[in-house]
Amino acid sequence: MIRVLQVLGGLNRGGAETMVMNLYRALDHKEIQFDFIIHSYTQNDYREEIENLGGRIFVFSTFKAYNAIQYRNKWNRFLNEHTEYKIVHSHVRSYASVFFPIAQKHGLKTIVHSHSTSNGSGIKSQIKNLLQKPLVKQSDYLFACSGISGKWLYGEKGVKQDNYYLVKNSIDVEKYRFDLNIRKCYRRDLAIENKIVFGHVGRLSEPKNHRFLLEVFREIVRKENNAVLIIVGDGELKEIIQNQIEELCLQDNVYMLGSRNDVAEILQAVDVFLFPSLWEGLPVTVVEAQAAGLPCIISDTITEEVKLSPNVIYLPINKGTKIWTENALKMINSRYPESADLVVSAGFDVQTTAKWLTDFYRGLINE
Repeated sequence: MIRVLQVLGGLNRGGAETMVMNLYRALDHKEIQFDFIIHSYTQNDYREEIENLGGRIFVFSTFKAYNAIQYRNKWNRFLNEHTEYKIVHSHVRSYASVFFPIAQKHGLKTIVHSHSTSNGSGIKSQIKNLLQKPLVKQSDYLFACSGISGKWLYGEKGVKQDNYYLVKNSIDVEKYRFDLNIRKCYRRDLAIENKIVFGHVGRLSEPKNHRFLLEVFREIVRKENNAVLIIVGDGELKEIIQNQIEELCLQDNVYMLGSRNDVAEILQAVDVFLFPSLWEGLPVTVVEAQAAGLPCIISDTITEEVKLSPNVIYLPINKGTKIWTENALKMINSRYPESADLVVSAGFDVQTTAKWLTDFYRGLINE
């Protein structure tokens, strides 16, 4: 068995974490096993599932300038004690440049995986940009969830290198395929049987642009007072978003469901999926929404690589809410259940990706 060390910030239900867990579930655990180094004691939604699948979780302190020496020492001690690892697959970028040289010194192959197209703004983002610069030369292998996320982290030259690979954010498509019985059940349980339901799934954080989402939805409610918005996700902006809902007088129309493990079922209850992100790598939630047959309205900042069905519309976020409102109302009865087949044919079924990754890891061990 090959044990691969996956490195993440935490184990919440964010995009990168969801992608890793989708792959982990699909692997043959007699061949490949994942263990995890995470950098958060609180963001650990998947602990029980990982342990049941045979994985182990190790918690490190987050890398900061003031603990740089301790952080490096922690990695050194860990790899001295755990000689079973031959591969480290990092989904964190900035401080991967700190532990990759240590891992390589211990004989591990290093993989960095790009899941984004921005570090945000401000001094912290500038520091992150600086830290991640060496990765294109430092890493043994370069992975990206989309062409645009690859170019952002590795540059035009980096994505032309022989060690660069595009790894799709694949899902268990059958789990999301439209099911009328589940739709009826969930709409009844959520008391939205006779409502027009708009949906959004994503971490409650800056890139997801929830303020704009709520402003669009306020305009929808003004035209269609029978509308509700379901928001699935958790994060650091939860309180701010709750306050915004109150400011916009939407308390009776917005359902904040928090972090959920039944997203596939919730999507069955939705009529239109809204996703006005400021930036993304390749949002797995948009792939999931399409597998569920949903019409999707997404921001034009998102790569066209995520458009797998004809039921996806790209709109600007810098020209106001009107165009979003108009299109959202037009698409209410536009579900396209056959789009699940299009997701599979586009190569986003997790079984395909899991087989490729198994062969890739096996190849590294046999080098």
